[in-house]
Amino acid sequence: MKLRILIVDDSPAMRSFIKRVLDLSGIETESLLEAGDGAEALELLDREWVDVILTDINMPRMNGEEFVRRLSESGLTESLPVIVISTDATSVRKEHMTGLGARGYLGKPFQPEQLREEMERVLGVSNAA
Repeated sequence: MKLRILIVDDSPAMRSFIKRVLDLSGIETESLLEAGDGAEALELLDREWVDVILTDINMPRMNGEEFVRRLSESGLTESLPVIVISTDATSVRKEHMTGLGARGYLGKPFQPEQLREEMERVLGVSNAA
């Protein structure tokens, strides 16, 4: 199954890095969409469907916490898995974000295998090439 993945991060360099890691991880992708913050991601989700969202927390305009909260309030997190990717990998932050509706969490930096394992766990499938 090829995945449509939305990467939400205010850093173009980090979005490029995540795209590269996805490629190295062996995850089959149909498309990789990008947004610079939660507000842009919500606008994109009005037009596009994705299979999974990878989001940072610390972003301008609408941060990852508010983004996940809004997705959860709309009921989207029930069918649309969100994995948080952040430099803040404390257990308090992880618990808070999963409490808001995120299904997965990765601390930066991470290895391609870690991303693949987390995506497979969250999606409940093996998607490696």
